[in-house]
Amino acid sequence: EKKLSSEEKFARLEANPEEAVLRGNWGDPDFLRTVTKLNPKLKNTQFADYHGHGWIFRAVFNKDRKGNLLDKDGKIIPPESKHKFHGVVPVDGQDEICNEQCRDAQKAVHLKDIHAEKGMHCIDCHFEQDNHGNGKLYGEFHNAIEVRCQDCHGSVTRRATLLTSGNAAPEGGTPLLETFTPFNEKRFVKRGEKIFQRSMMHDSLMWEIPQVADVVNPASAKYNAKARAAKLVAKGGAEWVSPMSTSMLAHSDEKMDCYTCHTSWVTNCFGCHLPQQANWKKETNHFEGETSRNWTTYNPQILRDDGFMLGISGSTKGHKTLPVRSSSAVMLSSRNANREQIYNQQAPVSAPGFSSQAFNTHAPHTVRAKETKTCSDCHLSEKNDNNAWMAQVLLQGTNFVNFMGKYAYVATGKDGFEAVQVTEGEEPQAVIGSYLHKLAFPENYKKHLQSRKKLETSYHHGGTEILSVQQRGEYLYTANGSDGFRVYDVANVDNKGFSERLVSAPVSPFGQDTQVQTKFATAVALPTNMPIDTNREYRPENQEQGPLHPSYSYAYITDKYEGLVLVDVMTLVDNNPRNNYLKRALTFNPNGALNGAMSLAIAGNYVYIGCDAGLVVVSIADPLKPKIVARIDARMLKKPKAIAVQFRYAFVCDAEGVKVVDVTFPEKPRFVKESFVPLKEAHDIYVARTYAYVAAGRQGLVIIDAERPEALKIDQVYTAGNNINDARGVKVGASYASLYAYVADGRNGLRVIQLASPAGDNPNYLGFSPRPTPRLIATRHTHGTALAISKGMDRDRAVDESGNQVSVFGRLGSRPFTLEEQQRLYLRDGKVWKVSEEGKVEVTEK
Repeated sequence: EKKLSSEEKFARLEANPEEAVLRGNWGDPDFLRTVTKLNPKLKNTQFADYHGHGWIFRAVFNKDRKGNLLDKDGKIIPPESKHKFHGVVPVDGQDEICNEQCRDAQKAVHLKDIHAEKGMHCIDCHFEQDNHGNGKLYGEFHNAIEVRCQDCHGSVTRRATLLTSGNAAPEGGTPLLETFTPFNEKRFVKRGEKIFQRSMMHDSLMWEIPQVADVVNPASAKYNAKARAAKLVAKGGAEWVSPMSTSMLAHSDEKMDCYTCHTSWVTNCFGCHLPQQANWKKETNHFEGETSRNWTTYNPQILRDDGFMLGISGSTKGHKTLPVRSSSAVMLSSRNANREQIYNQQAPVSAPGFSSQAFNTHAPHTVRAKETKTCSDCHLSEKNDNNAWMAQVLLQGTNFVNFMGKYAYVATGKDGFEAVQVTEGEEPQAVIGSYLHKLAFPENYKKHLQSRKKLETSYHHGGTEILSVQQRGEYLYTANGSDGFRVYDVANVDNKGFSERLVSAPVSPFGQDTQVQTKFATAVALPTNMPIDTNREYRPENQEQGPLHPSYSYAYITDKYEGLVLVDVMTLVDNNPRNNYLKRALTFNPNGALNGAMSLAIAGNYVYIGCDAGLVVVSIADPLKPKIVARIDARMLKKPKAIAVQFRYAFVCDAEGVKVVDVTFPEKPRFVKESFVPLKEAHDIYVARTYAYVAAGRQGLVIIDAERPEALKIDQVYTAGNNINDARGVKVGASYASLYAYVADGRNGLRVIQLASPAGDNPNYLGFSPRPTPRLIATRHTHGTALAISKGMDRDRAVDESGNQVSVFGRLGSRPFTLEEQQRLYLRDGKVWKVSEEGKVEVTEK
């Protein structure tokens, strides 16, 4: 680790405000300029290019959902293949083909936009209006775009008119046939029914523009049967034929843009940390001549290309179905002049009260002709193996990229709870003991190994019997046994100016009371763990989907004797510390139906409660008038201990193991008796994409393959050499390019397990759901028995299972799907329908 002077730090951060530039070669311009020379040595990825601000970009390749590289024929390339990248991403000084073996080897497919692959540049699609505007100010860039795909490629009903038709096109459109290149040649040329375009950058370059009408025409040499099936499918599944109205097309141009299906990948920023430091005197940018002592760096945390999400575009785009990306998932910290952390890793709340983990519809510019989306990327697959994928497509979240943060909160029963520091404090905030920790903090990593992987820092607070914890913002919500429900203030957990960093209240009980007495609180859940405010004013002119559902105002507590208890907790976010007196809003246990309640999960307008009677489904569509709508009785589910819901399925731990309930229709749940993993102990379950992680007591951490929820199977059992032998709780979160499990290992304390990383033991780590390769990297022996872990903050969830918007969207009028819009993708006349890759539709019974 090179020690830099303050002047050297300033110089690096001025070029690139990401604090990682202060470590290693990240801030060395010479290294950055030549970074692609490392490509021949790299096994799992390739660097793409370097931008002047210091960020390094990597090439994106075609992969399956497990992260396996695929060749041009869609076949898996073995990870050990030596020639898979040769000639795919050009490297100066390296031959594209090194030998005959290389010539015949499987090659990775670089998912370069098809337009760029043909030699096109931005200016070949975006003309004068798009690049220079017309002197008017626009609210967003989509408003100022003149060209649409159909202007050059036509549609299923007609060939291209070569007249622009985008939002900013003049009346009647710009006639593209009348435009010229800088070389004084016509930009577009018609030769019979073929259309050609000349390059604006190279006078010798020209290409033919494929016409959609040819692609769907069996008589054309460019005919593509799969493309015809996708483009001509009508509502209801039949084939569209002329003279039917184009409004009958399932994928009409009026409902979606071409790139919705032709996008090969989408960049998603699932988190950026902006820590402000008050003791750096700097000249302000964009306000010349002024200085400030406040300096904020910009630190991307999770950048991925493996996900695909859909939503509704803004008003200027006609409310079409378009790809969505996570675009501004910001976490804020602030350090004052005394170097006291006055707040740490806090997500703000958006103006209308939604979570600030922002999303927006997006034109990714990753169009491909072959590596496109298929039927089962947006609809249920006939193999029933895309439940997790659909959860992400619909923006319901996958529990994979969740943010655990610097501290993991652990419930320790009669000993209260602990906040355990699990990452470094400086950027990049590597998980202690991880592969990134080894690279970015080699000295600290060495000390960590010397301490036998012990986590050194932890803060403790007592409690009566804390059984369940959930952090949101600056508060920790707990189920505290006979002490009932209690909320702790953890705002100063990282503030050295406080001797007691975790408190039941920052003032006396006369000024605040965040405890609600119940007979015996067993578990607590929040409708979302992202900071929100249901009391914010909803402004219709902002064209959001609507205000937050009223159920989001409450914390939901199961009580062994009282059933379900609701407490309004919105006073904690209204900026008024004088009204923080929590009160019970409702007790619900009709005729003792919820006696013995031990666990719960909230999914949209429904609470799934595990109790003596089995699994009880409670509707909270009107949260103060809940009603029981369904039951799976105790003959099928014996004393459910933990419940996790992902899209159409609930995964339940009971006295016999792990079982599955189909909740496609929450008020008519179906017990899936064929899907059962017997376990002697199953205390907790966490479903992250296609894997379910089970805290299985003496058996350790059991990892279940849940890709096909109706056919669960154990993938592996991990005990770290019999060291994990009292597992009670488990949560999973992502940090940078790696995935981690946090296990409450009973008498052994907190365990941190690296599940996937670029370390070399998991070449598929960049996949949507790579197979875990667990490795124990850190341990903290807690004051008492570690029973539960607080779930990390959701980062890919914009809407719940009932279609209630949770996160803000960044385009005027854009939003996630409503429940009705979601169900169109998998329900038809009240029945589930599935598709094959060839587009065949299968309808199953209710």
